[in-house]
Amino acid sequence: MNVNYELIGILLTVIIQGLYVAHKMGKFEEKLLNLEKKQDKHNSVIERTIKNEAGVKSAHKRLDDGEKHFEELSKGISDIKNYLLERRGGK
Repeated sequence: MNVNYELIGILLTVIIQGLYVAHKMGKFEEKLLNLEKKQDKHNSVIERTIKNEAGVKSAHKRLDDGEKHFEELSKGISDIKNYLLERRGGK
């Protein structure tokens, strides 16, 4: 039997290198999945931040509108008070 040890050595080297590459690819895919999960969490935070900013903007607008209405009511009350004082003093 004529066994070619060089051919067997090359074949074993190719098989071992193939297994090593497969192992490394598995680790790479695992790290990639972890990165994707972190990216999803990050995107979720960004989406919530955008919604919160819109809510804050809306709240500020409502506050500004409320201040305007308060000023109008205060002026109206002041006008009524002055009218009543003038009317009382005129009698």
